[in-house]
Amino acid sequence: TVFGKIPLVRFSYEPLSEARDEQQKSFSPLELSLGIVAGNASPALAERVGRAASGHTQRELLELLEREHQVCWSAKVLRRVTAAVSRGVAEHLHQAQKEQLLAWLRVADDSRGRRKITLAVGRDGIMLPIRNEMTYKEGAVATVTVYDRRGRRLGTMYLGQMPEAYQTTLSEELTQLITALLEDWDGRWPRLVYITDAGYHPTEYFDNALSQMEHPRHPGRLMEWTRIVDFYHATEYLAKLAAVLFDDPRAAHGWQRRMRRWLKREPNAVFRILHSAAKHHSELRLTDKEEEAYRKAYQYLNNQKAYMDYQEYRRLGLPIGSGITEAGCKTVFTQRFKESGMSWGIEGGSVILTLRLATLSRVWETVYQNYLASRPLPTLATKTPTCNK
Repeated sequence: TVFGKIPLVRFSYEPLSEARDEQQKSFSPLELSLGIVAGNASPALAERVGRAASGHTQRELLELLEREHQVCWSAKVLRRVTAAVSRGVAEHLHQAQKEQLLAWLRVADDSRGRRKITLAVGRDGIMLPIRNEMTYKEGAVATVTVYDRRGRRLGTMYLGQMPEAYQTTLSEELTQLITALLEDWDGRWPRLVYITDAGYHPTEYFDNALSQMEHPRHPGRLMEWTRIVDFYHATEYLAKLAAVLFDDPRAAHGWQRRMRRWLKREPNAVFRILHSAAKHHSELRLTDKEEEAYRKAYQYLNNQKAYMDYQEYRRLGLPIGSGITEAGCKTVFTQRFKESGMSWGIEGGSVILTLRLATLSRVWETVYQNYLASRPLPTLATKTPTCNK
């Protein structure tokens, strides 16, 4: 415990036969009163384990516990305590994330500046090593970020999901968080931005979820979202066009630089870029492979041009890059899940992921205290004896 070691003698209360038939388990009232987690850790030690597990490997954590707390656990006990803390934290994570976002929105609403406050949502995927799978599988990260009237980022909330078909769970959790947040927000309405690459899952989520959300202050009306395709993904397709259209590397670099400047600063830039590319293309005889590369890059820019008005986005003070979400993939997953030789099961990975999301979202203290407060206490069925003088 935080005040030293104590001996704990457990007296087990066994269920009656009827309760055993209902799969009720025995328990120790004193253990419940003390808040012992998974039968092995005091609340203070469990908190230390949960927070540390989000950033340390199993071996590192076992060594840390022995070195700093003189606790010698097996890997099995460590996993049991970590899983118990993760389950408890998960129950309160959504509410804590919403409350923190509301707090940032209030700070943004009170800020000074010429811009509207902004709520920006992002989403991206990252390939993860999954045990017993021949290939890496795609995990997913979503971010919700608040910007004040000067365009300063006040904070970012992180959501994540281990590999799952169609990323259904992440979509549901993100929708639930955004909906609850905007329903509870009573300040001036923020500008709503969705900034991602143009991949399948981000696009599918916008088409089927975000664009269909009803405005909480205007029943029957949909919320208005500004969708932005990440500027830096767009410039990658400029590079692909330049590589096909010019044999001279210096000429390719010069054309790409000019097109990049247009894309960022000029109105109706994509139309002008595609017109320039088509002019150069008409003067060339390309191989089938080069023709295919040209066609794919051209079509990408043409299909996404409605979400590439970067000159207007910059005028409004909106972010034009999805760097926060891409960095989120690295901090949420890469730094913990992709060390040399690692592979993960979905269940074990989800345990660590929940702890990591709570820590990175800066709501760890809140969710852990709420978890402790929600734990059941034994009900005394017998009267306390009295002493008559």
